[in-house]
Amino acid sequence: MASTIFRSLQVHPFLLYPTTFLRRRNEVFHLASKATQSQTDTQQTKVTTSSTQSKKLDKIPKDYEAIIGIETHVQLSTLTKAFCGCPYSYGSPPNSSICPICMGLPGALPVLNSKIIDFAVKLGLALNCNLAFNSKFDRKQYFYPDLPKGYQISQFDVPIATAGFLDVDIPVEFGGGHKRFGITRVHMEEDAGKLLHAENGNYSQVDLNRAGVPLLEIVSEPDMRNGIEAAEYAAELQRLVRYLGVSNGNMQEGSLRCDVNVSIRPIGQSKFGTKVEIKNLNSFSSVSRAIDFEISRQVQLHSQGREDQIVQETRLWEEGSQRTITMRKKEGLADYRYFPEPDLPAVILSQEYVDGIKNSLPELPEIKRRRYEQMGLSMQDVLFLANDKNIADFFDATLAKGADPKLVANWIMSDIAAFMKNEKLTINEIKLTPEELSELIASIKGGTISSKIGKEVWFSLALMSGV
Repeated sequence: MASTIFRSLQVHPFLLYPTTFLRRRNEVFHLASKATQSQTDTQQTKVTTSSTQSKKLDKIPKDYEAIIGIETHVQLSTLTKAFCGCPYSYGSPPNSSICPICMGLPGALPVLNSKIIDFAVKLGLALNCNLAFNSKFDRKQYFYPDLPKGYQISQFDVPIATAGFLDVDIPVEFGGGHKRFGITRVHMEEDAGKLLHAENGNYSQVDLNRAGVPLLEIVSEPDMRNGIEAAEYAAELQRLVRYLGVSNGNMQEGSLRCDVNVSIRPIGQSKFGTKVEIKNLNSFSSVSRAIDFEISRQVQLHSQGREDQIVQETRLWEEGSQRTITMRKKEGLADYRYFPEPDLPAVILSQEYVDGIKNSLPELPEIKRRRYEQMGLSMQDVLFLANDKNIADFFDATLAKGADPKLVANWIMSDIAAFMKNEKLTINEIKLTPEELSELIASIKGGTISSKIGKEVWFSLALMSGV
C-alpha cells in the first residue's frame, strides 16, 4: 500500500446538454439517428421510508382495498427550456431568465428543444413502453396566474410512450418481495411558473423563471395498494431517471414531483371508488404517510355510511398536522378543452434513431440488482449498492480489480458509508480509488496486514478527503 499513488478526485458538475433545436421539414419534426451523451449525476440518493408506516397498515380494515396510482413529473436536465433559448437554474433571482415565449406574449412562437425527445425516448425505453413513432403536442387550456399563455403545451391522445412497466424490489423491513407496476403513459409537456406569496398573505407575486421548463409526466396504472408500495415506486423512478441522466430527480428542488390518486372499495367489488388527488408531497415518506392517512379517512367515511362525502377533488398534504385538506375540486378532461397545438408540427421518430437511443442505455437499476443477487449478495446489500449509480460504479470498478464481492460490499456499506455520511461527501469525493480498495482488501485477506491495520490505513486515506 505504501507504493500506491493516491490521486485527488475531481467532482464534475451535473452535465447539461447544449441547446439543440429541431428543424422543420414539410411541417413535421424528423429525427435522424445520432449519438447521445450520457449524463452523470453526482448526487447521492438515500431512499428511506418511515418504518412506522408498516404499523399503520395494520389499522386499515381488512374489508376494504385501496387503489393507488401516481402521476410523476420529472424536470429534465436540459440546458435550455422546452420551447425557447432561455436557460433555467434552480434558485435564480425571480424573472431573471424569461423571454417573450416564456411570458406568452402575442406573436411569440415556440421552437422545440430536441433533447426533450431524446430524453422522452430514453425514459420510455427504460420503462419498457411502446413508443409512438408519430406523436404530436396539444394545448391544455386552464387559467392560473403563473400560466401566462392561458394554456399548457402538453400531449393528450397521442403520448410519446405507452403501456410499460416498472419493476420494484420492496425492502426487507417492509415485507420484501418483487412488485411490477404498470405504466399507462409517458408524455412531454412544459412547466408553469411559480407564485411567491407574501408573508402577510395579502398578495402574491409571479416568478416565470420556471415557465417553459421541460417535463416528462409518467402516469402509472392504479396497481399500488398501500403507501409503502407507492413510495418505493416513486423512489425507483427517481433512481431510474438518475441512472439515465435525464434529471437530477431532487424532490426538494421540484425536479421530481408526485401527485397521488387514492380511492378505496370493498373487497370483492370490481368498480373503482371515487378517486382523490393528493399534492404537496416533497419526500417519499410524505407520499407514504399521506396515502395511509387518506385511506384511513375514506375508510372511516365508508364505514359510517357517508361515502357520498368522498368527492373527486385535489387535496393538499399538511406535513405539520399530518393530514390532507381540501384544495379545490378536480377538473375533468372536458374542462381542459384539449386541441392540437397549431404552432408545433408532429414529431416523427425513425427506427434508426430509436435503435441508437436504445443502444446507448446504461445498465438499469433492476438489471444491476439481479446481477448483484447472482453474486450471492443479500437483498440488503443489493438495494444499498444499486441505489446510487456512483456507488454501484465504484463497486463494479473494484470488482474488476479482482476483489471479492462480499468483502467489497462490507467495506462500502460500513466504513466508507459511515465516513461519507459523517463528512457529507459522495463516493466520488473521497480520496480512495477502486484499485486502492482492492489492494487493501487483498492485503488483509492475504495476511499481509491485519484487519485492524487495514482500517487504520483506510482511515488515513479518508482523512485526506478533507484536505
